[in-house]
Amino acid sequence: MNTLLILIISIPIIEIYLFIKIGSQIGALPTISLIFMTAFIGVLYARYEGFNTLKSGMSQLIKNELPIYEIVSGAALAFAALLLILPGFATDVFGLLIIFPLTRKLFLKNVSKNYSKKVKEKQDFIDGESEDIEGDNDGKF
Repeated sequence: MNTLLILIISIPIIEIYLFIKIGSQIGALPTISLIFMTAFIGVLYARYEGFNTLKSGMSQLIKNELPIYEIVSGAALAFAALLLILPGFATDVFGLLIIFPLTRKLFLKNVSKNYSKKVKEKQDFIDGESEDIEGDNDGKF
């Protein structure tokens, strides 16, 4: 909860800071143009990678394998496209890192490792015994 609140507050602050710094270096109109250009190119590339992921998922299904990586990768690509559509340079950089397959694999590997640690810590098992009861119940349960 605290991490989410910190992100909600810090991301706009970082983006405003970057707008001011980059805008003072290259000017207002080039800064705005750069924001639109990164959003447009990023969404096009996310679409391209999304189709590649879909194609890979279909080939997994044809082989009767569950396309788990492709499903997670598709969700990551949708998140990356959202980050690229949002105006800002920090979100664009993070979105572009998710779009490229090499960095996306590294990111997903790190997230899945952290998630599996948390799941293992929270698993509780209850030991028990079972026995078969045979009786005359006329086929009723």
